Amino acid sequence: MRRRYPQNPRLIKLDRLLRKAANENNAPIWDRVRELLLKPRRKRIAVNISRINRYTKDGDIVVVPGKVLSCGKLNHSVTIAAFDFSAKALEKIKQSNSKAILIEDLLKKRPDGSEVKIIV
Repeated sequence: MRRRYPQNPRLIKLDRLLRKAANENNAPIWDRVRELLLKPRRKRIAVNISRINRYTKDGDIVVVPGKVLSCGKLNHSVTIAAFDFSAKALEKIKQSNSKAILIEDLLKKRPDGSEVKIIV
């Protein structure tokens, strides 16, 4: 079976940014995020808000190497970085006074990956 690489230009650019951040800052967290993002589309991660609520506490910074979906409620304020968000998930995140940002923006804020959790 032949390995297929992503065709999405945003994903290709993000792959390069993550590899560069991991090497320059000696941050293995970005290698792991990159590895999870480069999975085939049918195996890509989708995380519900209820899971984020269950495994985080107030003020945490979370990265989701995939899409955030809207099932559940968010009871506390967190910063969520993901490759993509559903429209309803964005509404629920804003209602809970949390932040929804892209992984690219999180790379600029925390290039060393300190205090960042991966939710799978």
